[in-house]
Amino acid sequence: HNFLWLNLIDRKTDSKNIKKIIYIWMLKNSKYKTKIWETSTLSTRIISWILNIDIILDNATFDFKKKFLNSIISQTNHLKKNTKFEKDYIKKIKISMALILSGLMFKEYEDNYKLGIKELEDHVKNFFDNDGFPLTRNPNDLFFSTKYLIFCREIIKDAQIYIPEFLENIIEKNLACLNFARCPNGQLPLFNGASENFLNELDEYLCTQNKKSNVKNVIGGLFKFKQKNHLIFIDVGHPPKKSFSKCYQSGPLSFEYFLDGIKVISNSGFGDNISSKAELLSRLTACQSTLTLNETSVSMFERNRLVNKVFGNSIKNSFKTYNLKIINEKNLIGCTAEHDGYEKKFGCTHKREICIDKENNYLKGSEHIEKKKDGIPIRYVFRFHINPELTVVKTMGGNSALIQLSKNKSLVFTTSDEPLEIEKSIFLSGKKILDNTCITISGNLVNKNKSFNWEIKKNI
Repeated sequence: HNFLWLNLIDRKTDSKNIKKIIYIWMLKNSKYKTKIWETSTLSTRIISWILNIDIILDNATFDFKKKFLNSIISQTNHLKKNTKFEKDYIKKIKISMALILSGLMFKEYEDNYKLGIKELEDHVKNFFDNDGFPLTRNPNDLFFSTKYLIFCREIIKDAQIYIPEFLENIIEKNLACLNFARCPNGQLPLFNGASENFLNELDEYLCTQNKKSNVKNVIGGLFKFKQKNHLIFIDVGHPPKKSFSKCYQSGPLSFEYFLDGIKVISNSGFGDNISSKAELLSRLTACQSTLTLNETSVSMFERNRLVNKVFGNSIKNSFKTYNLKIINEKNLIGCTAEHDGYEKKFGCTHKREICIDKENNYLKGSEHIEKKKDGIPIRYVFRFHINPELTVVKTMGGNSALIQLSKNKSLVFTTSDEPLEIEKSIFLSGKKILDNTCITISGNLVNKNKSFNWEIKKNI
């Protein structure tokens, strides 16, 4: 019903069939139906019809043209009336695009253009931080928004209309953020609701932004540092507000690690491209490469149906990440940070330090759980999810694991006198659930703190 498939048709041979399909669709669905006239589907359908109007109306009868154009106007009017009721920020950008396009297409409805631009400007003010990163902290939302904003700018330019200054500014910021978040594999890191998305379509724009790329270490709550062939992203941000938490995944201080362009340590991604059940699993399970206590998530998610109807599957509680210290010394580069997500329930805080040893060219980290309250034993588990394309096996020593990158290349993950296990897990970032493994370090806390070190080195 969104008619995005129009972009895939053979424009030479399928023209008549398209007219028949659209004509039948108009006969059956001209009146309101909940799913078919839902704002996201409706907006996408209007955009698809207008962008393919040349092939749709080519050699069409007068009656068909009249019905088709009236249908677009009718759907656009419905969209205008219901814009104010839409709470989803991603859907709002689609609505703005549909209104802008209709206003450019029909001179007598140029007010649609003005309304669309106003809605888009409000969206930009309310949805992005000062760096141009979405307040959802979801890299997927950044990718999606950037594509639509660039598209909006191009159609306004083609119509030979003045491009609003706010639109130019936010696109420049968005592209700088995408440059910051771009991984060696051409994707975005899997934090806070992100799934696999390749940036190939935007590479041309990203290349033009290289000189303007943001030089900050932290954007969108993600800390990034590079050293030679190493690249690390760490989530050092606070959780988003309730209204921006629809796709949030709890994972403070989780990280992703790339070596020689290969992702080694990964988060498990968000299952929105698989099913609603996979999406729920993504939010409730230990899908991030970080700490869990008693197999619970740091964040609790809202169960109230009324609240979820307004905000989507929003978070119920919050926590703080603090004491971020950036390390850039002669022999070390990295950071250290803490979070209090487990303090209220378990009386514990988690401190993580991740650095690259410049001299010896390897990644090392340290973990510290501070138990501030005495009480019942607490089960802690540190998970390091391995890229599903790689294999990992436990070594005879018990405190190290071999990660195979290729036939002749491997890494050794080692802990400081801590036994580790290889645990089965799942990867949810693609279009189907994949089996993968994670390295786990676990134990019990009673009335004491816990600290240990780990490192990842090339196997020589």
